[in-house]
Amino acid sequence: MSSGSRSGTFCPQCGDPIERSSEIDLPAGANDPDAVLCDDCYFETFDLVDAPERIEIRVCSRCGALHRGNRWVDVGARDYTDVAIEETAERLGVHIEAEDVEWGVEPEQVDQNTIRMRCLFTGRVRETDLSEEVTVPVYIARETCDRCGRIAGDYYASIVQVRATERTPTTQENDRAVEIAEAYIADREATGDRNAFITETSRTEDGVDMKISTNQMGQGIAKRIVEELGGAVSEAPTLVTEDEDGNEVYRVTFTARLPPYTPGDVIDLDDGDGPVLVTSAHGNLKGTRLATGEDYEATFEEGIDPDARKIGERDDAESTTLVAVEDAHAVQVLDPETFESKTIPRPAYLDPDAESVPVLKHRSGLHVLPETDTAETQ
Repeated sequence: MSSGSRSGTFCPQCGDPIERSSEIDLPAGANDPDAVLCDDCYFETFDLVDAPERIEIRVCSRCGALHRGNRWVDVGARDYTDVAIEETAERLGVHIEAEDVEWGVEPEQVDQNTIRMRCLFTGRVRETDLSEEVTVPVYIARETCDRCGRIAGDYYASIVQVRATERTPTTQENDRAVEIAEAYIADREATGDRNAFITETSRTEDGVDMKISTNQMGQGIAKRIVEELGGAVSEAPTLVTEDEDGNEVYRVTFTARLPPYTPGDVIDLDDGDGPVLVTSAHGNLKGTRLATGEDYEATFEEGIDPDARKIGERDDAESTTLVAVEDAHAVQVLDPETFESKTIPRPAYLDPDAESVPVLKHRSGLHVLPETDTAETQ
């Protein structure tokens, strides 16, 4: 026997002499019970790979979410091949003594709910190159996640109503309110919040009603609506049940009440200074005086609802001829209905060189409007 052999050492299992160089480093050390075995006996029961007989992946048939651990996770997948590869990689184990391990996988779509995973592993144990191939079927179990189950069951914790003071919200306001709500929910979903959803959106004669998944989100949506469209939010809680601990559970209706006037409305404040073209309904109502062109802002106490009456809208304006500029405070224009020349106040925004100007006719008289609504803001 060569000087590098372990002369006189025999395998306790088969009785053959062990011819192994002393330079070979046994992965588990000399104290490992298997270290006394010859290579033939050692590899006889050796498994390079530990693989389950099958893997089941639970997915939501409605939204595509994946069940991991004790919760559902949005993965944005419709083809679950990549998910199957990932799950297979997590479930396969490689022998602790293996070194220089490499592996690859070939997925085979058997049917809609089954993917056969052929996995080839190579590694080195006791200075011996090994390879092993395992096949693991991955089954796609399609069910309904908690979130989709709640939506299908018409679950909601709050209602967001879009209303307006002394008027009905416009179609544009209703549409924008829904867009704001959907964007808010999308933002929350993007953070992984699976409690974010809108169960139902309905349009009524009074505005829009939206059923929202939680009270917190209902409040957030209502606040965003009035931040953009103006107005204020009111809350009306309703006791619906008690939880297991006896705590009262409330469903809250959040009403986003839009202001009575919107940018583009022409209102008469009956203060002797002439009508106002509304330019903003945020905070205190703001606008432009049609008689002078000066800025107007309601007092803090008046807020968005000063004592006024609506006499028209910018869209009601008609183009008419500017006949003459009398002085710094008056101009002559043609009445668009009677074609008579009328002397009316000259606002600061009027262009004296213009051939025509937009005017709004009301029983209080003719009023020149700004050429554009660039000053109007939401």
